[in-house]
Amino acid sequence: MRPLFHPAIEDVRPEAILYALSDPERATIFAQIAGVGSSGTCSALSSLGERVIPKSSLSQHVKVLRESGLIRCERRGVEMSNHSRCSEVDGRFPGLIAAILTAYGRDTGDGASG
Repeated sequence: MRPLFHPAIEDVRPEAILYALSDPERATIFAQIAGVGSSGTCSALSSLGERVIPKSSLSQHVKVLRESGLIRCERRGVEMSNHSRCSEVDGRFPGLIAAILTAYGRDTGDGASG
């Protein structure tokens, strides 16, 4: 199985973060992962309110979030465990994630928004 790509925090670009969070569904998924505090499995993220996200769409959203540097993913058997990199990103770009999620009216639950 191929290893997953995770950019080093020094390589994370603000335009990649802006692109990743420009999609409202991805912003919601990211807010859920960040709000969990440690880990969010893909199966736990498969619904947005009443709507169920198809696995293929969810996989693509998670890939964009991971490659932008917003989350770190680990394979655990057949599940993928997703962890927020809010503190790392906030150290590099203070207030960026909070400003974006506040504009959407979402909260990360870890103090990164507001």
